[in-house]
Amino acid sequence: MKPRISVRELCQIGLFTAVIAVCAQFTIPLPGMVPFTLQAWAICLAGLVLGPKNGTIAAIIYVLLGAVGAPVFAQFSGGMGVILRHTGGFILSFPLVALLAGLGERTGKLPWVFAGLAAGTLVNWLVGMLYFSLVLSTSLAVAFTAAVLPFIPSAALRVILLPFVSKGIKAALSAARVHS
Repeated sequence: MKPRISVRELCQIGLFTAVIAVCAQFTIPLPGMVPFTLQAWAICLAGLVLGPKNGTIAAIIYVLLGAVGAPVFAQFSGGMGVILRHTGGFILSFPLVALLAGLGERTGKLPWVFAGLAAGTLVNWLVGMLYFSLVLSTSLAVAFTAAVLPFIPSAALRVILLPFVSKGIKAALSAARVHS
């Protein structure tokens, strides 16, 4: 009987969970109460490189590690207190973001990869914005202005660039015989 997840896949999931945690530390404070980090880039990359199932697992492990207090979130923070803050919705949406990116990649067709990344970004923004609005008791317009609008340019870059970055990473992993 073949195991559902191979040792190789487990190692890749662990590696990408670590990559997400490291990327979360690249933080640029912004005036709108939501800092720019590279978390979303790493989450999307996990979905693209590992595929929908394993990318989602990496994202879930990342969220769970942070929820139990491991300092994996931005500024080496962790715990449920971080998730319950106004930016917690973005974190909670990460497994769906990885799933959608991975589903787009699974087709092997570039327009679908772009669509998967765009859909993941929209889900991230929607969940994050609604959560922001709920926690801070603000209107959706205020939440959009503070939590989404500043991130549109970087998200556009992410959707355009990550398919090519992931292709390069997958080729390198395949050449090293560590990716199927």
